[in-house]
Parts: sequence; structure tokens; C-alpha cells
Amino acid sequence: MFTLKRKPLSMPSVDQALPGRDQALPTAKTHFITGAPLKGPYPQGAEKALFGLGCFWGAERKFWELPGVTVTAVGYAGGLTPNPTYEEVCSGRTGHNEAVFVVFDPNQVSYEQLLKLFFESHNPTQGMRQGNDVGTQYRSGIYYYSEAQRQAAEAAKAAYGRVLAAQGLDPITTEIEPAPEFYFAEDYHQQYLAKNPNGYCGLGGTGVSCPIGTGVAAE
Repeated sequence: MFTLKRKPLSMPSVDQALPGRDQALPTAKTHFITGAPLKGPYPQGAEKALFGLGCFWGAERKFWELPGVTVTAVGYAGGLTPNPTYEEVCSGRTGHNEAVFVVFDPNQVSYEQLLKLFFESHNPTQGMRQGNDVGTQYRSGIYYYSEAQRQAAEAAKAAYGRVLAAQGLDPITTEIEPAPEFYFAEDYHQQYLAKNPNGYCGLGGTGVSCPIGTGVAAE
């Protein structure tokens, strides 16, 4: 979202990372659109997913529009700094990704459908950037909560990688890691494009369909 200053394109070391804080940032208690509790409790039988695909304002909207998704939230994941602020994440000195946390009903939408939306909603071949948004917080990432999710993510990445290669595109750089601690972002970021319909969204896909059908779903 902010690209005026040159940002590091590699993850900070422990010595380079900002210290952060012990207390969580104040954030919204309920989802701006649905009124559901942002931090739970979530519906019985609901499952969780976590993705990084560029500017989290636009990325979150992609998921809240999907039937079967009950809660979405934006925040920071995959870094070193505890409870970072948005400004700290943008400095490149926390190692965090701008992430979207998703709570979904597996009886209405499968994890594979979330993966398909994830891959088609951004360009997963660009490393530490998405379009004009440059920095470590814009990297592509899937953070899994179960072995079934890991397997589904790896299979989807491999399948989409073959399709992109056939179209002459670069290899996928998406990281697939166990879900780290998710730090909820500040209140004004939550469901930002619902509050600001004309707000910035630089998210864009490759235009290539991701060939994910039915198969391994999240457990």
C-alpha cells in the first residue's frame, strides 16, 4: 500500500527485527459486515485458514464475498516481532506478511475452493511483491492448520505451477508453512473496503485459471 520508501526484499534477522510489545493491539470486536465476533467464539464445526496474497485490504474482500465464509480478519503473520503495528510491518523490520484470516463452514465451501480463490486472486510468482506493492509483507503465503490443509496446498501449488509454466510464467514463490501466530491488525484495517468502497486495492491475478477440483479437503 505504501511503496515510496525503498524496502528490504529479504527477511530480517532476529537481531534486525523490531522488539514489538507484549500487549495485543486494540482492534474491532465484530465483523463490520456480518456482526460476527472477530476473535470468536466461532460456529461449531467451523474451520480456519490463513493466507498472504498482497495488500490485505483487497485480499480480505475476496474471501468475505465467498459463500460459506463466516468471518474474515486482516492482520500480521509469519514474522518475528510480537504484536506489531502496521507502520512497523511496512518498515520491513518485523518479517510479517499482511495476512487474511478466514473462518469457514466446510459443509458450504471446501478448503480447495479457498485455495483456488487464493491462487487466482493474485500473482504468486513475484516473490516479495505484488505489482507495485514491494516488500516482505506482500509475499505469497499459505499457512496451514492441519496436515490435510498442507497436502491440499502443496497439491494446488504444484498443479497451478504446471499451468503457469505452460503459459510462460515464472515459478510460483508461494511459501507453505504451519500457521504461525496471527496478530489482528488495527481496527481501521478490518473490512477496510467495506468501510471505504473506493479505497486502494492493487490486487490482481495472472488471468490463468487454477485447476483445482474436488479432492482433499481440510479436516
